[in-house]
Amino acid sequence: MNMDYAIAFGLALVSTLVLGKIGIPMLQRLKAQQSIREDGPQAHLAKAGTPTMGGLFMLLALVLTICIVPPYSVTLWMLLFLTLGHGVLGFSDDFIKAVKHRNLGLTAKQKLLGQAILAVVFCYIAVEYAALPTTLWIPLADVTVDLGIGYYVLAFIIILGTTNAVNLTDGLDGLAAGTSAIASAAFAVVGILAGSLSVTFFGMIVSAVCIGFLYFNANPAKVFMGDTGSLALGGAFAGMAIATKTELLLIIIGFVFVVEALSVILQVASFKTRGVRIFRMSPIHHHFELGGWSERKVVYVFWSVALVVAILGIGILSMK
Repeated sequence: MNMDYAIAFGLALVSTLVLGKIGIPMLQRLKAQQSIREDGPQAHLAKAGTPTMGGLFMLLALVLTICIVPPYSVTLWMLLFLTLGHGVLGFSDDFIKAVKHRNLGLTAKQKLLGQAILAVVFCYIAVEYAALPTTLWIPLADVTVDLGIGYYVLAFIIILGTTNAVNLTDGLDGLAAGTSAIASAAFAVVGILAGSLSVTFFGMIVSAVCIGFLYFNANPAKVFMGDTGSLALGGAFAGMAIATKTELLLIIIGFVFVVEALSVILQVASFKTRGVRIFRMSPIHHHFELGGWSERKVVYVFWSVALVVAILGIGILSMK
């Protein structure tokens, strides 16, 4: 089994690197380019023309690895479903914006409907076929509460929140890929502690494709993952948290994603109610950039925070 994990990790990593080498020139020919915010940091304007939708390399490598290397289980397939489902949703948005050159992409209602359908199907499979209980474990207090039908609502919030949080984090070269590599590796360990080897297997593969993608996405980025990658990664994290019954632990392990999302919510709420901006710019990584930090410094600091909270989350679960 350990050898299978090593083979899967290596295959996922190498596949992502090979697909990236092949795929980036194809995206350039398609002119699938990232749109750059004109009101953002001026240094980002130089990134105009960088191809996007690189999340395709990650997803193809993920599927290839899972199909070639066992073990197979209901949990593994439902995690793949939620990840690919959000990847398809993100790809649709990226394709409309980057290839069809329509700035709006999918509407908010269309995205929400897609995410709602994916969440309902995932939760039904999880409860009915993977036999996951509708309970919520509260870390530190070590209390478990049965939410009954309310668990579906919670699961939807977790999936919706996580996918959008990772999407907001994808704003600097290597930021989302690096923090996601750390978070997925943490969930691989969580899978061991929670007795779910399928999550461990899946987490290792997700971490491998993130590391492989980081080769192309580190500053200066040759390609961006786009919504194709960021929404898929958010779905993967939400799925692994639900599959291991560590839903609230996701807040700790995914602390960077949570802070990124909260910064946007607080910024919008403050500006609409008081006409005052809390941050120089949101998401919060831009706040630090506009404060004088280099892009690489922001990314390295956020990676460091991601590593610390990942270790903290594992530590809390190990005390259960």
